[in-house]
Amino acid sequence: MENQVYHQPVMVDEVCQYLLTAREGVYVDATLGDGGHALEILRRTSPRVVLVGIDRDPKAIKVSRERLQDFAPRMQIVQGRFSQLDEILRQMEIEKVNGVLFDLGVSTRQLEEAERGFSFQKEGRLDMRMDPETEKTAFLIVNFLPEKELADLIYQFGQERFSRRIARSIVFHRRQEKIDTTSKLARIVEKAVPTRRGRIHPATRTFMALRVAVNRELEELSQGLEKVSRLLAERGRVVVISYHSLEDRIVKHFFKNQPSFEILTPRPVQPSQEEVRKNRRARSARLRAAQKKTGKGGKDDG
Repeated sequence: MENQVYHQPVMVDEVCQYLLTAREGVYVDATLGDGGHALEILRRTSPRVVLVGIDRDPKAIKVSRERLQDFAPRMQIVQGRFSQLDEILRQMEIEKVNGVLFDLGVSTRQLEEAERGFSFQKEGRLDMRMDPETEKTAFLIVNFLPEKELADLIYQFGQERFSRRIARSIVFHRRQEKIDTTSKLARIVEKAVPTRRGRIHPATRTFMALRVAVNRELEELSQGLEKVSRLLAERGRVVVISYHSLEDRIVKHFFKNQPSFEILTPRPVQPSQEEVRKNRRARSARLRAAQKKTGKGGKDDG
């Protein structure tokens, strides 16, 4: 893929430090994206290690397939979701894996593609689907969800304290005409909330809430972690990079309440100041890792 620009993956050294322990076996990058983490995993492991890369976005699959073609014998790439991890691996006749990586949230590439509708900084249709085959879009939620449900969604997934005011304004404007673009929605939200001081745009939390709802991100994360707990071999590891507190809370509580896991990061690992300076996406990243226990403590209860 000529002149392809690849985005820098977040916390590469930290990911490899916590994830890679086995000299042979299978690792899973459950959020393949541009293939940046996958490339480093393949570079830093022996030829006896196979990497399975999964992403729900077909464009990400295409980009990473081109980028990782030199590692084709060791690299298996599949389109799918976290909740399908066990099914995907079963079809590949893989029973246990040595490690799984989740790098959560929306990718830089998705944000930069205006037609995907993820960012209010670019004019585009209200879409926000990571997988274009998904039926639900941000347009459908914004224009047809009842006001109370819309307010609850923005509050729950966006942690937006002005959610009811925003929902009321959205419903008022959609009665006049459909809200079909990112810029229209951003302007409505901006006018609905009091002037804020700080770094984030007034529409940031609303857009995040819609994206999380469209892609069922929190449900997928919870289901994916449950699947991983059964798929990990003894001493196998799971590493999760999250970017907001809702995700991080799910990961933290899951690790804490999973008796077969040993927590490797009592506190989340944060990127270095140098990395944040070079890569703005890293500024809110938090990494947590856990390891499957050996012996009785590492066996599945079910």
